[in-house]
Amino acid sequence: MGVNMLTGGMSVAHLRSPRIRYEAATTQIPVIDFGLLKQQSTVTARSAVIEDIKNACQKLGCFHVVNHGISKSVISGALEAASSFFHLPPEKKSEFESFDLKKPVRYEAALQGNNNKLRLLLKHYANPLRDWIPFWPQNPPNYRETMGAYSKEIQQVAVQLIYAILESLGLGPNYHITNLENGMQLMAVNYYPYNNTAPHKIGLHAHTDYGFITILLQTCDGLQISHNNGNTWQPVHIQPGALHVHLGDHTEVLSNGRYKGLMHRAVLGCEERISMASIHGLSMNEKVGTLKELVDEQHPKRYRESSFTDFLEFISSGNNCGGKSFIQSLRNV
Repeated sequence: MGVNMLTGGMSVAHLRSPRIRYEAATTQIPVIDFGLLKQQSTVTARSAVIEDIKNACQKLGCFHVVNHGISKSVISGALEAASSFFHLPPEKKSEFESFDLKKPVRYEAALQGNNNKLRLLLKHYANPLRDWIPFWPQNPPNYRETMGAYSKEIQQVAVQLIYAILESLGLGPNYHITNLENGMQLMAVNYYPYNNTAPHKIGLHAHTDYGFITILLQTCDGLQISHNNGNTWQPVHIQPGALHVHLGDHTEVLSNGRYKGLMHRAVLGCEERISMASIHGLSMNEKVGTLKELVDEQHPKRYRESSFTDFLEFISSGNNCGGKSFIQSLRNV
């Protein structure tokens, strides 16, 4: 099943389409050259890109990444595998259906009226890969191999980006988070159907992501971001060859509010869309709190610590249905 190739922790709710307001002038998304973060880069070049990351995190909470080193064949293989899975007969996909948010693999279909599809979703854990890949779908036959190759490379990029973000907070190039390399990676693979009757219909409601960062790959436009709590929205256009990166709740907690998790959503368009979001954080039960280096008299601690398990329990309990997000529940107000 062909898809338009790109060269280069959430529950579905509130699916009625609100009146969409767009920003009068969209803000250009910064582009970060990942190659300049590598060891062979000069100190001056690395310092410049760290400053660019700082500005992007402070002003927008997101950026594009180019020269990430992931080959076109790995990217196209993962997108093809995702598309093939979503086009399987319903009975093949339904074996992964579950309301248990802690299942290693979970499939769900968001429907509205007359079984019209708004979004199909396949979620599975991916790091450490050897622990989780045995649970993944075996149909299509190449799913584990191709999605595994992509997940592994994205995890390596994510770890380096998280350390670059920490460095941009003034913590220095040698700052270390224990077990970050073995932390959680959750792949949220989404399919949004062709929709020529209601373009811009909401396919995924406004939210911020759990974790430190989310790395997104998409086949066509559909992602929208907001910097004013959902009052206006800006479309994020695909940058050929680039990955889209945005900050999650735990970067906000870690930074004591210096950086904020990015509010975003997805809308349906006039063509099929595949998006693959890779969400990165610490392990399931490991607590994340504000770094002591970022707390002082002028900047008192503003957040409670929490784990990924805490987030899943928050969602499962229905607390988010009262209009309060997970990150709001962590703020010391």
